[in-house]
Amino acid sequence: MSTGDMFNRPEGLKGLVAYDPDGEKIGGVEQVYLADGSGRPEWVTVKTGLFGTKESFVPLAGARRDGDALHVSYPKSLVKDAPRLDAEEHLDAAAESELYRHYGVDGYGKHTPGPGGAAGSVDVPGNATGTDVHARFAGDEDALIRSEERLRVGTENEEVGRARLRKVVVTEDVTTTVPVSHEEVRVVREPIREGDRARVDIGEAETEVTLHAERPVVRKEAVPVERVRLETEKVTEQKEVSDTVRKEEIRYDDATGKDERRRGEGGRGDRRR
Repeated sequence: MSTGDMFNRPEGLKGLVAYDPDGEKIGGVEQVYLADGSGRPEWVTVKTGLFGTKESFVPLAGARRDGDALHVSYPKSLVKDAPRLDAEEHLDAAAESELYRHYGVDGYGKHTPGPGGAAGSVDVPGNATGTDVHARFAGDEDALIRSEERLRVGTENEEVGRARLRKVVVTEDVTTTVPVSHEEVRVVREPIREGDRARVDIGEAETEVTLHAERPVVRKEAVPVERVRLETEKVTEQKEVSDTVRKEEIRYDDATGKDERRRGEGGRGDRRR
């Protein structure tokens, strides 16, 4: 692929392996950024750092492709020390200016003295007039980002009340039946048979017996009869939660200027990249 084809087909840059002017491997090309005005590729991000965990921006000024290799005009050490920027978002003017200063390139596509850069003139594709001072992520041209809110429902514990266990003393009337006994007197007569010995004494006499009777006796004692405690039990129930969420819709006008269709949910007619 020639240099011209390389800048006309930016998608072909992804996956190439970048090398510095000394032939030292820098890393694989991950993202391509286009100039806002011309739409030509202006920057690429290259995997650098330990195990390729960092993406560094590299200008395409003076770059050339040779098969699966992309030869850039900047040494590997300069690329690795490039400012850390988010490689998934639009490259605004302030961020691009910071990168230009790092690589010693001014806003008109010219090399100026800077870290690792020598004075001279090298054209920056898509930026020859100096008017395109910021770049966009390749593939996002003329695209809108549609967003919407999602309802995330969770649970949290809160105190809803207290349960208290206490004991009090109350009185009640208790009636029970207990058997009691007593002694009663009855006269017993036994005839004396002939031959039985018996004392004969004619005169007045008397005898007596002691009578006994049982009576109820009441006493009280405290005895343990039951152990009572409180415990909690988790009960799960279903509750409906309602709230209002916002979402964006993508609309476009037809040739008559009327807003006829809405695109927000990937329905028919959506064109997805």
